[in-house]
Amino acid sequence: MAPISSLLTLALFTGAAAFSPSTSSVTNSAAVRPSTKLHENFGFDFAEDQVENTPQIILGEANYKKWVNSVDPDNMLNRQYPLLSRVRELGLLEQTAELGVLSKLEKQGLTLAKAEELLPLLEDLGLLSLVANNQQLLINGLAPIAVEGAPLLLPLVAGALDIGAPAFFAGAAGAAGLDAFLFASGAEVPFIGLSAGAVAGLVLVPLTVALGGVGVAIGSLKK
Repeated sequence: MAPISSLLTLALFTGAAAFSPSTSSVTNSAAVRPSTKLHENFGFDFAEDQVENTPQIILGEANYKKWVNSVDPDNMLNRQYPLLSRVRELGLLEQTAELGVLSKLEKQGLTLAKAEELLPLLEDLGLLSLVANNQQLLINGLAPIAVEGAPLLLPLVAGALDIGAPAFFAGAAGAAGLDAFLFASGAEVPFIGLSAGAVAGLVLVPLTVALGGVGVAIGSLKK
């Protein structure tokens, strides 16, 4: 019986060993597998310190952008919207001259001398510094919207300047009224089920403030 039991024990051990990973294979797979550890503490004291765990070459936004640019100059991170070339391609300067936008601004009181007087006020309000410190965001965020939509917006702006401040106040009231109507009607965006008033408000509310501000500014220039 002893030899038979020994043979059975040996067979069971061999079968188990065949289906269990070897120590060397486990070690090799652990060495090959890339690390998924995050090295960003998001300001929390209990998290890991990125200064200790992150290579200096990519530590911080400025260093990371510089490194990415050295790897691929045509990367999405550092790519800038071609502002001047798009203005030229769309013929915005010619369209502005044809519509007489600058002359209409002068009739509303915004002359070159008046614009120079406003510069110190804008600096005191911190607007010029805000623009200077956020050039990347403005060029890649707001500039494409303004430039690409300018061929459609310039005729509307020229028509509003013919009327004056009341046209901008009317536009602000219309945008605010449309957003209020969407909220009151309970309309929802198809497929996603979100409130149409909340979604449209992301555009209509800033538009209302902008149009109202322009109306106030034009009205003050006339005084």
